Amino acid sequence: MSIAANTNSEINLENSKHLRIALVGKPNCGKTALFNALTGSRQKVANYSGVTVEKKHGYFKTPNNTLVTLVDLPGTYSLRSRSPDERVTRDVVFNQFKEENSIDLIMAVVDATNLSGSLRLVLELKQTGIPVVIALNMIDLAKLRGFEYDVEKLSSLLNCPVIPTCAIKKSGVTDLVAEVDRYNQLEVTANKWQEPDREMVREYHKEVHSIIKAIEKRKGMPSLWSARLDKLFLHPVLGLFILLAILFCMFQAVFSWATIPQGWLQDMFDSLQAYVAALNPNSFLVSLIANGIVAGVGSVIVFLPQILTISLFIILLEDTGYMARAAFLMDKLMGGVGLHGRAFIPLLSSFACAIPGIMATRTIENRKDRLVTILIAPLMTCSARLPVYTLLISAFIPVKTVWGFANLQGLVMFALFAAGIIFGLIMAFIFKTFFFKGDRQPLILELPSYKAPNLYNVILELIKPAKSFLRRAGTIILSVMIVIWFLSSFPLPPEHATGPAIDYSVAGIVGKFLEPLFRPIGFNWQIVVALIPGMAAREVAVSVLATIFALSGANDDAIRESLTVVLQHAWTLPTALSLITWYVFAPQCISTLAVAKRETNSWQWPTIMFIYQMMLAYLMSLVVFNLAQHFIH
Repeated sequence: MSIAANTNSEINLENSKHLRIALVGKPNCGKTALFNALTGSRQKVANYSGVTVEKKHGYFKTPNNTLVTLVDLPGTYSLRSRSPDERVTRDVVFNQFKEENSIDLIMAVVDATNLSGSLRLVLELKQTGIPVVIALNMIDLAKLRGFEYDVEKLSSLLNCPVIPTCAIKKSGVTDLVAEVDRYNQLEVTANKWQEPDREMVREYHKEVHSIIKAIEKRKGMPSLWSARLDKLFLHPVLGLFILLAILFCMFQAVFSWATIPQGWLQDMFDSLQAYVAALNPNSFLVSLIANGIVAGVGSVIVFLPQILTISLFIILLEDTGYMARAAFLMDKLMGGVGLHGRAFIPLLSSFACAIPGIMATRTIENRKDRLVTILIAPLMTCSARLPVYTLLISAFIPVKTVWGFANLQGLVMFALFAAGIIFGLIMAFIFKTFFFKGDRQPLILELPSYKAPNLYNVILELIKPAKSFLRRAGTIILSVMIVIWFLSSFPLPPEHATGPAIDYSVAGIVGKFLEPLFRPIGFNWQIVVALIPGMAAREVAVSVLATIFALSGANDDAIRESLTVVLQHAWTLPTALSLITWYVFAPQCISTLAVAKRETNSWQWPTIMFIYQMMLAYLMSLVVFNLAQHFIH
């Protein structure tokens, strides 16, 4: 197809005709699938200045050699600014961001299975004065349900091109791009948009009803399969068991699916570290590369398969339409602790990373509900904790099958995720009862159509967390590991020193100075040293431990042994359980605190978040360590 002619990840935007197109549509209309179909891997994600809402730009070239920047805007039902999402969409359309050039064309994505929910937004977009092209998306699902539309009449009534598309199959995309080349022929009107009041909203609804009545050749029927699945998935009892089963399978997969590629990566980095270390054992440069960079960064990269496994499940839940059902299902449970049902999606997103989880709270209109959700989001187990969890579980929990089918290590992982959820709900109840009193808002949620995930879109969406994780490994973690290696290597030990050189280093001195503060919860100085840079990125703790133990080794055996084996000999089980407990409750990375500050526009709430999580982590680790010492001999 012509738009795929240029396969480079970047497209040169200079010295050519250039259009900026805004991709606008309501949530769950297939907008992301269309964005991926048009731009492929040529995408960039950043943040708008002053807000935490992401901006996503993609690039493609039309048959007439026009270079297009496609701006994927947050899903919205209106250009009104009730939420941060809607505000960003409106501000980009009206050129309110200084770093954004003005929009030349709006590509409105309309859900063909639910025209009434999309056409009102189209009518508002027509009032902006910017030319509009409509992608009548999911037309295949509409036909399956019996809907038949007069597309030419719809185009005539709206006075803009309407192209039937099926984004996941890339059907109609070529025709859509052809309309972009006819941009100069599209209608441009004066800007007449104003924020709709109640009377205008009623008029919009009347006009939408009139348009649908005029273009509907055959009225479709709701999907029988959707109705049957909803009876199952939304059942107040059975639905909860299904949700728990899905989450259970997700955490089982972390150890069942991901351990094989993790083993390959582990062997590769272990061999590389041993090879580099053998080149010149007495060289500081070789030590930096082997024990600082390879041991540190490599010990984190080996957990990429686990992170991708969690991300894959979340992507599939979103793509199939189940995520909205899960939020609806959890509304009653969330309401029991005072939370809004919409809080479930940000909390589930926090399993991947608390940063997009906190950003996702912008869909919650009530400020008090948003603040509570932001405060408890870091208690959800993010992917950055997975390297720590996986390392300690692999080292101290035996590989065995329980109940005849369940992996014990996967069960422990499930329990850790469940602990974060349970204590998150407890903290939400405390916050809502004592600090954020107010009436609970009812959940009004549109349930999207069930859809089969598209492999191409899943791969593209899966590449994003992989790139983000590897970027962190190659920047933040690499930088921290070089500093940690230096602090762990200098100053050199005095003559006739009997202990490992690291004991006399800056890292060793600082760790032993702070060790008494953490001794009641079972932490030694190595753990203390790992916790401090771990605030930059959670997974850094694993890298720090790998470097510390590599530098602590009296011989090459420490290099040849994996970190898992080293920890089995270095720590007791109560210490390992205490550290796992610490990571369940401890404050998130600095980036999470920064995003919480930007989202709340105040340092007050990130400070409260940090203090209560630090106190909770210390208290729970103290309890677990002492109980473990009492019962484990």
